[in-house]
Amino acid sequence: MALSKIKRRLKIKKRIRKKVNGTGSIPRLSVFRSNKQIYAQIIDDLSGKTLVSAASETDKKSKENKINQATQVGSLIAKKANDAGIENVVFDRNGYLYHGRVKALAESAREGGLKF
Repeated sequence: MALSKIKRRLKIKKRIRKKVNGTGSIPRLSVFRSNKQIYAQIIDDLSGKTLVSAASETDKKSKENKINQATQVGSLIAKKANDAGIENVVFDRNGYLYHGRVKALAESAREGGLKF
């Protein structure tokens, strides 16, 4: 019996979250990808607070390529993290494959100065 795509991703997400936890000194960079948008948050799991967030839905009329949107979100989250004094994070791909938009976001965040 085959799992649906959503159940498969949630199963992978649970397996990843067993190993990946954000602390105050090294928070977690979590990525959520919807069909139209991409979101990124830097989270301190010990206190349960979101420290920094960025999203691609700031300009809804933008006809930008989705990979370019992800690249912009990655550089934006890196800039906001640097302003907040965050340098090191652990990357949580949230059950998505490290490919396409998720990879573009991660690489642009690295170029922006985040280390993971």
